[in-house]
Order: sequence, then C-alpha cells, then structure tokens
Amino acid sequence: MSSSCCSAEGTCSTGTAGTATATAVTTAYAVSGMTCGHCKATLTKAIGELDGVTGVEVDLDTGLVTVTSATELDDAAIAEVVDEAGYELSGRA
Repeated sequence: MSSSCCSAEGTCSTGTAGTATATAVTTAYAVSGMTCGHCKATLTKAIGELDGVTGVEVDLDTGLVTVTSATELDDAAIAEVVDEAGYELSGRA
C-alpha cells in the first residue's frame, strides 16, 4: 500500500473527506497611538498571539488594525491586548 495521499486518478486526499472548511472572519478595529514600525510590530505580535487569530494587518496611515481569525473575536480581549501594548482601541471600524 502506498503512503501517498494521491490516487491513481490524480486526485489528492488528506483523509479529511466530508469535513467542512471554516471561512475566515475579518474584523477591522480603529486604534490610536500608532506612529511607527515598532508600533506595527508590537500590535501584530500581541494580537497575533490570541487564540484563533490567523493574521494581523496594521495600517499606520489609517489607524486600522485588521484581524483575521477562525471564529468571531471577543472585542474585549482585543481591547485588553491593545491597551496592554500601550495603544487605544476606539472600536470596530
């Protein structure tokens, strides 16, 4: 028996047939106090460490932090992390 995930017909299988793929949730937040690359790196790391977060995009020019996650995020948890990092979350954008 072959250990390959590909069949003789050229199709691939990872053994997860029938499993639904979750769609990502993207949420934008208005954050004040960000002025430089260090701010961007700090927030990217801090928010990125939250459970379920799969991506963080920080735009210094607009003051927006866009967070991609596997499920809907808890705004209070985001606000707490942003506050602990020294910035202020104004709310969802």
